[in-house]
Amino acid sequence: MATLRAYAMPKWGIEMTEGVVAEWMVAEGVPFKKGDLLALIETDKITNEIEAEADGMFPRLIAQQGNSYAVGELIAVLAGPDDDVSADEVDAFVAGFKPADTKVASKAGAAPPPAAPEPQPEPAPQVAIADDANISPAARAFAQANGVDITALTGSGPNGRLTFQDVQQASLPPVAVGGGATVDLTPVGNALGEVFASPLAKRLAVQHGVDLNGLTGTGPKGRIGKADVLARVKPMEAPAAASPAPAAVDFARPAAGSTEIVKMSPMRKAIAKALSHSKSTIPHFYLRSAVRIDAILGLRAQAKAATGEAPSINDYLVRACALALARHPDVNVQVHGDEIHRFASADIAVAVATDKGLITPIVKGADTLSVAAISRTVKALADKARTGKLQPDEFQGGSFSISNLGMFGIDQFDAIINPPQGAILAVGAGSRQPIEIGNALAFATIVQLSLSCDHRAIDGAVGADFMRTLKGLIEQPTLLVG
Repeated sequence: MATLRAYAMPKWGIEMTEGVVAEWMVAEGVPFKKGDLLALIETDKITNEIEAEADGMFPRLIAQQGNSYAVGELIAVLAGPDDDVSADEVDAFVAGFKPADTKVASKAGAAPPPAAPEPQPEPAPQVAIADDANISPAARAFAQANGVDITALTGSGPNGRLTFQDVQQASLPPVAVGGGATVDLTPVGNALGEVFASPLAKRLAVQHGVDLNGLTGTGPKGRIGKADVLARVKPMEAPAAASPAPAAVDFARPAAGSTEIVKMSPMRKAIAKALSHSKSTIPHFYLRSAVRIDAILGLRAQAKAATGEAPSINDYLVRACALALARHPDVNVQVHGDEIHRFASADIAVAVATDKGLITPIVKGADTLSVAAISRTVKALADKARTGKLQPDEFQGGSFSISNLGMFGIDQFDAIINPPQGAILAVGAGSRQPIEIGNALAFATIVQLSLSCDHRAIDGAVGADFMRTLKGLIEQPTLLVG
């Protein structure tokens, strides 16, 4: 009798309650090896590549791709790679499973696992594979289970050996691309070789024509992952300068009555939930001020001349806010029910736009960092945010937030507080405006700032005093370079 184990939705960080199985990377009933990529699981902030901790096999995959499952909920049944598992054994195991984290599962509204398997599709036609074929055991099993003819395939493994990935890709239908053409995902030759990459990365590399040889991976032990391949796709697929101009695009409106329904991603749902709660339960008030940034522009020009590079305006603003928060600890707070948590250090969350939504990685101890150090930290965090590699402690918490839309040409806006923080600063675009200095008229670069405050914890006078200090630091930034 086989020993069956539960493969449940994992938990990353204390705030995670559910995850989405974005893609299964192994097939049901096909053995896998330790280190193989099993699945891609998305949370509200990051996408994780789940690797096998030991050799095994999934006699049943319960979770459907694209669906959400609560932490602790059963998403697959796990067995040994050589176990002979009957359907009745799996049914009994699924029926008797109870989530370890039932409290979280109930909060997420998760339904109990089905007691019986869903109807199975018609079995694939059997294919004959010679005993001496140069193919791995896992690839052989997959080919036989899915009716894949291997006679026309070229292996990407050592000495041309057919790997599981080769056979799996050969079973995929062609992918439609622009103009109605298709792309065959079957590997050609030994292009992938023995490159240390995840199966998904290899699949994307074949699809987009990315050479993995020489590509440096950012995954564990230098493994090439999905993000590493996608980072190469855009420049490789960009049209050459000498290419003819593209045909005109028809921007006509869709036919009347047509509607596109887009399911919210986990991140979009988390943003909607948090900000809806913020606007409906937190008494916001706003303090606005126009500040001159010419002195900061002068510091940037000096840094550029000295080192060839310079921090961004936002980096200077993070430093200025950090120093202002150190002087006004009543603004450097979080609100938890009837308690106000005052922080000793300025942990500033900086809003970063990603293709999946807004995320706010945190510059911890910004009041102790130089502008140059803040610049390096923000760049590293932004890169990790856009590739889904942020760790929970890098975006959860924080004592203050900055949202800068100046680079989009927005003159001024009011931001929604990021709970449980007590305040957020909205930054607009700089513009040249006439101002009076003494009895003379001069031009200066002006930026509009708006501070959103939680009136439960921050009074108007407290917020106004903070803004006065912040304005002084920005307009006479001698302390910013200290």
